[in-house]
Amino acid sequence: MANFFDELLASTEQERNEFQQIESLQKGSMGDISLEAYQHFLIQAYHHVKHTTPLLMACGSRIAAHKEWLRNAIAEYIEEELGHQEWILNDISATGIDAEQVRYGQPHASTELMVAYAYDLINRINPVGFFGMVLVLEGTSIALATNAAAHIQKNLNLPDSAFSYLSSHGSLDIEHMGFYEKLMNQVTEEGDQQVIIHAAKMFYKLYGDIFRALPI
Repeated sequence: MANFFDELLASTEQERNEFQQIESLQKGSMGDISLEAYQHFLIQAYHHVKHTTPLLMACGSRIAAHKEWLRNAIAEYIEEELGHQEWILNDISATGIDAEQVRYGQPHASTELMVAYAYDLINRINPVGFFGMVLVLEGTSIALATNAAAHIQKNLNLPDSAFSYLSSHGSLDIEHMGFYEKLMNQVTEEGDQQVIIHAAKMFYKLYGDIFRALPI
């Protein structure tokens, strides 16, 4: 019998394939994007990454008592994710944009909707569904981050200091995904499994919309 992590990957394969076909994502992986597009990507990344720790906290607070093992895992995630939004602001500054304007600015509608769905999922439906978002965002980072950073840097002639977010997340999220796989294989309740699968499919669409909105 297949474990749940394998089932999750198989069940979301179509959505993942559609996501990977997005033009800006394909161009980005080859470094074939403009400075404006890279800046736009970083700005939207800031506006969703700054919610990662609050979302994890909300998720942990709503986990049922008999899933204490999952709450402990969430605490580990929080420790790993603290402050990553500041890395992005530093990158933004290195590309020539005022990071403080970004900090207090508004996200694109696509980013706002993805974040809103994440909070709604935790508060209204099932907090375990948040792990569908983790699959999409961290899986994408592994596929995109390190190679894309090198290509984009070469094409745009930007300093290393403009790529701390992308460069760090390639290797970092490979470690995270090993932890994530073990965690998902401990999820045995059918209802929880179905919520995670559904959420992952939704986040491939919602996160994809952020990339679809990038100027090419």
